[in-house]
Amino acid sequence: MSDLNVLLQQAVTAGQLLESSARNIGLMLERSSSPEIAGSVGELVERGAWEELNDRFYKALAFGTGGLRGRTIGKIVTAAERGAPQPLDRPELPCVGTNAMNFYNISRATQGLVAYVKEWFAQTGQPGRPKIVVAHDTRHFSRDFTALAARVAVENGCDVCIFDGARSTPQLSFTVRHENAHAGIVITASHNPPHDNGYKVYFADGAQVVEPHAGGIIAKVNAIESDVYTPLPAAAQGTLRVLGTAHDDAYMARLETLILDRPMVAAAAQSGLRIVFTSIHGVGGTIIKPMLDRLGFRYSTVPAQEIADGRFPTVKSPNPENAEALTLAMQLAEQDGADLVIATDPDCDRMGVAVRNAAGSLELLTGNQIGSLMAYYRVRKLIELGVITPENAARCVIVKTFVTTDLQRAIAEKHGLRCVETLTGFKYIGEKLGKYEAALPADLRANYRVLNELESRRVRLARSSYYVCGGEESYGYSAADFVRDKDGNGSAVVFAEVAAYAKSRGLTLLDLLDEVYAAYGFYWEKNGSLTFEGADGAAKIQRLVESYAAQPPRAVDGIAVTGARNFATDTFTDDEGDIIPKEKMLMFDLADGRRIAVRPSGTEPKIKFYLFARRAPDAGKTVTAAELAAIKAAVRAALDQLWTWVQQDVERRLSS
Repeated sequence: MSDLNVLLQQAVTAGQLLESSARNIGLMLERSSSPEIAGSVGELVERGAWEELNDRFYKALAFGTGGLRGRTIGKIVTAAERGAPQPLDRPELPCVGTNAMNFYNISRATQGLVAYVKEWFAQTGQPGRPKIVVAHDTRHFSRDFTALAARVAVENGCDVCIFDGARSTPQLSFTVRHENAHAGIVITASHNPPHDNGYKVYFADGAQVVEPHAGGIIAKVNAIESDVYTPLPAAAQGTLRVLGTAHDDAYMARLETLILDRPMVAAAAQSGLRIVFTSIHGVGGTIIKPMLDRLGFRYSTVPAQEIADGRFPTVKSPNPENAEALTLAMQLAEQDGADLVIATDPDCDRMGVAVRNAAGSLELLTGNQIGSLMAYYRVRKLIELGVITPENAARCVIVKTFVTTDLQRAIAEKHGLRCVETLTGFKYIGEKLGKYEAALPADLRANYRVLNELESRRVRLARSSYYVCGGEESYGYSAADFVRDKDGNGSAVVFAEVAAYAKSRGLTLLDLLDEVYAAYGFYWEKNGSLTFEGADGAAKIQRLVESYAAQPPRAVDGIAVTGARNFATDTFTDDEGDIIPKEKMLMFDLADGRRIAVRPSGTEPKIKFYLFARRAPDAGKTVTAAELAAIKAAVRAALDQLWTWVQQDVERRLSS
């Protein structure tokens, strides 16, 4: 070990290894019980793989408000990690490093979470032991990490529920509420590359943690310096329970209530509406396929992508917002003559779709378009059914993020509904849903979770706020509050009904979208991101964020900037008067109505840019098809030009 320390210090002196990397290597070797650590570090030092060591150790993987996310398979897989042959050519052990998803960090995270939950549980005076639900997707090491998290929680005094196999993130959210649990964990990295995994935390309301719990959990986790702990005596330990089909059935029973017009859905299904669905090697088929069966939809699946495989071998990225990820599904749709392709990411919280255009070809919709069609249909149908009335419309709400299309605000406001904007991240939408539940009288709130959908809707419309739907541009949506996160399962159900509605009127979904544009205006958005990986990349992203804050542009693409908002330093309130938490995001408004939002990703090594433009319809004027086509072309060209300017500006800022 002393020889290894000498080599590490020599590398620091030579500028090959960061001081923080050397320090973290020493701490991990000292505090961890895992024997593969010394072997992996020694091999990487012997190979002179300093960049790899820096990426793995330049920092401790921080437990943030979204939990943990990072590489679980290194760019270089050491012999100690490779170990014995495993299915799917997976290494036997996860990536060694303080900045990696491995047993060391899973143990630390769970120890800290349990400590916080037990402390909160005791303060609230609840009887018995805290209960935690744990779920996982199909990624490498997800099942292993789940087993470890469950064991750590049980041995530290919590009752734990795990599923009998992989389940989706939204089902975890639902089950935390259904089980009246006190916290939830889901092991997933959502749509990240195959080498990543993650650890997301939910609290007793079924939503991802927000303040004050987030800060308390983060402090507890980051105070844990070792994966080693002493289990409680057997009598003080918790229990482990496995959940199965009964919990699937409970979730699906609530998903079925999302359908607003069952006869119309049945008629459209019988008239030939066909769907192709793919889970992209993830968990989506567990719930979506039986839900489509229940509702009578005719559908096909992509056989090669039905296989649970953490390599995601049939796609470059398991992200349904990327056209490439839907290639096989679209090919099958062409063979079957299907009207609609639905794809979900590995943990089934996001959903992407492709639809037929007027020429009969398949075309991808953006997350903004998908969410807007859902909002348009649900508002229109709920008004038609008499659920939303002029008297109660102000109690109805659409919730979206600041970087989601303003078309959804236009839809809400035209019909007298509220539109509330939150920061990026569905946890903030979940927080709003918690606020609406908390606004109910105590007697109604006590039994709220067991009310059926009609009863809960009635009390919300009468005594609080009725959540019609909501979402974010990054392909996450929901249409009910029994799940407090974005829900790919529920989104598939709702969007299939939107497709049935279009079919019942003899329209394509793109025809229906043009109907929306003609009524509310053409809104167009362009999302771009620039990736900067590793320690050097993180530094570049930080430089860019600091540059935009210190030197905001005065003109963009030759147009004056009329407003600049820094969400990290300024104080803002939302439409309901609630203070918006501080976040690293900046917005710039241009004199011609375009807008730019800039924010570093919280889960990926990227800085993201969101560009907006719109052309509202003239009051009282019917927009013709030709006029709408011209408007679309002009607005899209303006955003393409803006994105070119942004990329050039990034280069200037990094080179200065």
